[in-house]
Amino acid sequence: MFSKTCEYAIKASIYIASQSLENKRVGIKEIAQEIASPEAFTAKILQVLSKNHLVDSVKGPNGGFEIQPAKLPTTMLAQIVKAVDGDNIFISCGLGLKNCSAKNPCPLHNQFAKIRQDISRLLDNTSLADLANGLSSGLTFLTSSNTPEI
Repeated sequence: MFSKTCEYAIKASIYIASQSLENKRVGIKEIAQEIASPEAFTAKILQVLSKNHLVDSVKGPNGGFEIQPAKLPTTMLAQIVKAVDGDNIFISCGLGLKNCSAKNPCPLHNQFAKIRQDISRLLDNTSLADLANGLSSGLTFLTSSNTPEI
């Protein structure tokens, strides 16, 4: 559903948010390790997130990435998705047709419109605070290697 870049951006944002709740800044190496992403790729993603004011980059010996705790409840997943992938997921055709519309619908148009609305609602109403709290409490995980054995 999301591009690989967007998946990593969401994971990185959630991880940074969870650490920010504990008043910690995190470096690129730690973020890349925690989200199982190549370090150089993670750096590029963090540049995009920083440029879009979704994460803060602090330079220097005690630097790293953080998100001000006050921003966590108001930073929605939709903002991350739009910064990385644009708005394609919110408007695209389910079959990838360029001219799909209510006037010229593809065979999936009406059913897919409902799915797009649900996805939009989910992304517009899910904050980084919601997701970071689950991660901090150990109820959710960012990589399958972090999941507990049952």
